[in-house]
Amino acid sequence: MSRYTKSYLLSRLAIGASMFGHGLVRLPKLPVFSNWMVGQFQNHKSILPSALVMPFSYILPFAEFIIGLLLLIGLFTEKALIAGAIVMILLIFGSTTIEEWDAIPSQLIHVAFFAVLLTFIEYNSYALDKASRK
Repeated sequence: MSRYTKSYLLSRLAIGASMFGHGLVRLPKLPVFSNWMVGQFQNHKSILPSALVMPFSYILPFAEFIIGLLLLIGLFTEKALIAGAIVMILLIFGSTTIEEWDAIPSQLIHVAFFAVLLTFIEYNSYALDKASRK
């Protein structure tokens, strides 16, 4: 296993664990999480209406969980990386509308991981993607 392959695997597992963990802890308390998120946008007088924030708050934990799981097992890796970046871009936009500047660096780091992994996807050797191509 080359250093590039090892680095790719460790990075994929790290970002996958982050996404998976975010979704995993939110799913059992979905209504509580949704109410918290909607409240954040209302309290900060966001330009985004609750009619958009509410469905997003229910979809987000499922998206995080599924994207994280796919990255952990290395299945549909390219699509999961793109989906993860899109989710983070939406979160960045939402954070700007409520001036939650402290959340943005973490979201940008996630996007950077997704972009770097997408750039070097040829090193995704230890993944179900690789096994399914044989």
